[in-house]
Amino acid sequence: MKESIRLFVAAPLPADLLQELQQQLQQFKHPALRFLPPQNLHLTLYFIGNVPAHELPSIKERVARVAQQHQRFTLQFEQTEPGPKPRHPRLIWARFARHASFEALSRHLTEELTAQPPANLKAIPHITLARFRKDSQPPRDLPLVTSEKPLELPVQEVGLWQSVLGSPHPTYSVLERYPLG
Repeated sequence: MKESIRLFVAAPLPADLLQELQQQLQQFKHPALRFLPPQNLHLTLYFIGNVPAHELPSIKERVARVAQQHQRFTLQFEQTEPGPKPRHPRLIWARFARHASFEALSRHLTEELTAQPPANLKAIPHITLARFRKDSQPPRDLPLVTSEKPLELPVQEVGLWQSVLGSPHPTYSVLERYPLG
């Protein structure tokens, strides 16, 4: 059996944003929810999935090349809410306003790392904070949480992250970081 590795490309979160999102998440306490550990929170740009371990050097080169071609940008927080479908949520996420630079970077990574990229990919900038347990019904009337002060997520670098599946949560680690532009 060939060794494989589970990978994704994501941006790390600044400590002040992480702290604010953890406070917002307290408004969603419910037995049907599993909160993600703070060290697992990130802004996903592209989920690669399981790949043969021998492809890692090539993937690192491609992610580095893409990162160099994109400038830094800042996302504006909109709200923390159930999603991605409010009537049938699977998770609680912190959603950010659409941003052309985020969409361009996500699309470029997808094109570079996928044999058959989807034609109509519209990535939604978000951070998954909690997931509903598969064996339970999500509660109704969950709040939409905004912030009294403007919250920003400066995206200055991307990382190639490894995900090792486990219980109760996967373990994430950054294999390499790549500054933008």
